[in-house]
Amino acid sequence: MENYSVVIFILFVMIALSALADRIRLPYPVLLIVAGIAVGFMPSMPVIELNPEVVFLIFLPPLLYDAAFNISFRDFKTNINTIGTLAIGLVFLTTVAIAVISHFLIDGMSWPLSFVLGAILSATDAVAAIGITKGLGLSHKTTTILEGESLVNDASALVAYRFAVAAVTGTAFIVWKASLIFLLLLGGGYLVGMVMAKILAFILKRVHGNTMVTISFMLIMPFVTYLLAEHLHVSGVIAVVVLGLGISRFSRSVFPEHLKHQSKTIWDTILFLLNGLIFVLIGLEFPYVLKSIDKDLVLPYIGYAFLITVAALVVRMARVFLQRANLQRAFQQQRKRKVPEESLLDFQNSLIISWSGMRGIVSLAIAIGLPATLEDGTPFPQRNTIIFISVAVVLFTLIGQGLTLPWIVKKMKTGTANK
Repeated sequence: MENYSVVIFILFVMIALSALADRIRLPYPVLLIVAGIAVGFMPSMPVIELNPEVVFLIFLPPLLYDAAFNISFRDFKTNINTIGTLAIGLVFLTTVAIAVISHFLIDGMSWPLSFVLGAILSATDAVAAIGITKGLGLSHKTTTILEGESLVNDASALVAYRFAVAAVTGTAFIVWKASLIFLLLLGGGYLVGMVMAKILAFILKRVHGNTMVTISFMLIMPFVTYLLAEHLHVSGVIAVVVLGLGISRFSRSVFPEHLKHQSKTIWDTILFLLNGLIFVLIGLEFPYVLKSIDKDLVLPYIGYAFLITVAALVVRMARVFLQRANLQRAFQQQRKRKVPEESLLDFQNSLIISWSGMRGIVSLAIAIGLPATLEDGTPFPQRNTIIFISVAVVLFTLIGQGLTLPWIVKKMKTGTANK
């Protein structure tokens, strides 16, 4: 098949399976991943090489912008303590936990390489969680926390990944220097996003009478903002998030209702296609990654991936329930009520948030983006092993947690209703 034929074929399969998923009541991300794996094993299917930079540019800006645009800023601010804990603290905690397990389980996995694997798998993918739980009636607080976490955790994971790869190449790791660079990346991204939001607002004030021009500017600006931030070596993720939050508040007071509806229809269509492509591409990558691994090592590596998946889930659950206890304690002990009652987590919220920690396209893109060689020209050590285990963990979380998450949500709702 020619490349354009492959793209059209994948889109057709994706749309058809999304419709089928509604009929058979199976989470469509799971069905699309399984279909992607099946299509990838077809003898006539050409190898589809994913360029990580292209993946980040095509998928991240619109998905992040839409999530930031539609999230309630008030609810985001109310739950900022939990969101920050998950998006920053938990990312680095998960990186360390996976690194420790990998170092002691996998032969030849040095500490720097273990931290590379940990960083790759540290960020969760709320797109998958929201896609799987769509229509299940998640509470607004749960959705806000999951989406808020996804708006920031990619930036944290990418920073951890950069330092881990630098350690593999022999660069010394200095904690204070790493912390300073992390703050500069976040601060620079915030500044770029704020400036671009001001520029876009200035433009939209003058063209909002022309519907197509207005929507076109809103479609293109996330990509421009991401590219500009990355060119300036700051966080493109944070820049796009700040852009979305800023334009969301601006649009409520300026845009007429018909423009809001038309814009939402176009965005929903684009996001439907992008989300579907993400899951199909994840499935497609597995057969090609499988070919790069010695057959005798496939089962052990799958076992390691399963153990890492379980460990990451346990760490997430422990941190979420600890956050629940900390919020409750702070709320009861404080005098000025700096912790609002609305930010407290109950058991139902905590369990669903914990179980929604699935890995997705960001982990896949980071793994595939590992450099093939070191600076001296020698092959990057354990590259195929790291990519294979990363893809396997992504599949374990999306299929395993993806199939059980709807059941957990329904059980929690039933239990609440019976009280």
